[in-house]
Amino acid sequence: MCHRRSTSAHGRVSDPAWPADGDSVGGVLGRLGPAERDRSWERLRNEQFDVVIVGGGVVGSGAALDAATRGLSVALVEARDLASGTSSRSSKLFHGGLRYLEQLEFSLVREALHERELMLTRLAPHLVKPVSFLYPLTHRLWERPYVTAGLTLYDTMGGARSLPRHKQLTRAGALRLSPALRRDALVGGMQYWDAQADDARHTLTVARTAAHYGAVVRTSTQVVGFLREADRVSGVRVRDSETGDEIDVAAHVVINSTGVWTDEIQRMSGGRGRFRVRASKGVHIVVPRDRIVSDSGIILRTETSVLFVIPWRNHWIVGTTDTDWDLDLAHPAATRKDVDYVLEHVNRVLATPLTYDDIEGVYAGLRPLLAGDDEATSKLSREHTVARVLPGLVAIAGGKYTTYRVMAADAVDAAAVDIPSRVAPSTTERVPLLGADGYHALINQCEQIGTRYGLHPYRIRHLLDRYGSLLDHVLDVAEDRRELLQPVPGAEDYLQVEVVHAVSHEGALHLEDVLTRRTRISIEYPHRGVDCARPVAELMADVLGWDSEMIDREVEIYTARVQAERESQELPDDAAADARRIAAPEARRLILESSA
Repeated sequence: MCHRRSTSAHGRVSDPAWPADGDSVGGVLGRLGPAERDRSWERLRNEQFDVVIVGGGVVGSGAALDAATRGLSVALVEARDLASGTSSRSSKLFHGGLRYLEQLEFSLVREALHERELMLTRLAPHLVKPVSFLYPLTHRLWERPYVTAGLTLYDTMGGARSLPRHKQLTRAGALRLSPALRRDALVGGMQYWDAQADDARHTLTVARTAAHYGAVVRTSTQVVGFLREADRVSGVRVRDSETGDEIDVAAHVVINSTGVWTDEIQRMSGGRGRFRVRASKGVHIVVPRDRIVSDSGIILRTETSVLFVIPWRNHWIVGTTDTDWDLDLAHPAATRKDVDYVLEHVNRVLATPLTYDDIEGVYAGLRPLLAGDDEATSKLSREHTVARVLPGLVAIAGGKYTTYRVMAADAVDAAAVDIPSRVAPSTTERVPLLGADGYHALINQCEQIGTRYGLHPYRIRHLLDRYGSLLDHVLDVAEDRRELLQPVPGAEDYLQVEVVHAVSHEGALHLEDVLTRRTRISIEYPHRGVDCARPVAELMADVLGWDSEMIDREVEIYTARVQAERESQELPDDAAADARRIAAPEARRLILESSA
């Protein structure tokens, strides 16, 4: 049964803002441009939704896609930008969590490996890629059979079939795979495979896929209150973080999927939370690929957890830390101590140690962990929990990025109690993300596509791994402006047309949205985006209608942000680093403090 309020003879909502014939259900392939943003505000004002989802991270975006593909009317609102919180600051792995086997969390590992398999083979092969890891063995006799048992389980749980099985390596074999390792740092090794993805781009694609199936997706839209009818929640009051305008949005049920902001939103609703969320800070550093000579990623055991050395295009991502964080949730700050921890642990095994001069980028993110009593954060559960906080309000928290689709389905299942019509089962296991269909065929046509656009096949491959079969939508923007096929000045891995597309199709509203999430320039270049801030802002201005004063403002705000982050990373403790980071101006000037 369909759940949209009214439909035309073509099955479309009777709404003057609904796309014209020839467009997809939710616009041109889930387009999130300035015109769509204006229409979505009117839809939020005028429609009654089955579900309103608060929070534009991967779980909220996944819930929007899940609900929309069940035939529900859906709105997703995010105070800042899609993936602006935890979902752009992870280790960028789609993995089962090998170390959770040691904690006997077999069901979590099995579930995550099943999701990894779906992403690699059906749902997002353009975004999620295989990656190998070397596990150095440091103890003779007992360690190899112990790790072999775990990796044998890991290779077979959850229906994993698309990646190679693990390999046994002698010390000589391990050093051939990773010559960067010190010979005395291992007695042997094992190689196994997992998967990785650009988390921010993946989350964006989930949200655009939801929009493609009819969901209203709107960023810079902050929930500032809840609507009530008697004892139940009947919607939310939202504030446009760009203009300050406020409207009420009616819904049968609201889903709180705000991650580390879960408790704040529950307090705002007036409902008593069924669980608490504790934020755990994870810090990663990014170094050039030539600083660590290895044909594989590396996973290292630490005193409390594990440390990954992850291949990332022309770079390595090294991390992470795992410490309590109770300060600013929007802008967690890395400290000198955090960076020292990462360098100290990775340098224990490297023949040529990394130094501060090698670091290109640093980022800090917060894991939303279900809180225990006095447990260390590394021991807190990565399981997720769904609770009906009040009639009309469901909250979901915990979990891990890899299992976002399961979490989303569970949240919508819980919300179904408050939806008057029958709710169909989840279908997202069979719904590829935008760009997946046709991707494999296009990979085989890189040379022909490159010839058509005058681009090297390597560049086409890079674009296909970011946009999949939406590639033509990106490059066609340059049909009448061939200069847009030139690299971004100061960030040659990206084309200027990608910046324009980020604004015209992907919902970017500010310079930081492009430099930190639509691209990863902020962590991939030593200048952290400052050197290309002005040319990028000028490209964005063409779409957003910025004048010279607005361009200057965006560049100043971004430059101040980078300066604050650099300085915070030289400070000794969380309090000092947080104070310096939050002193930087906010791009969304009208956002209210402590927002989700």
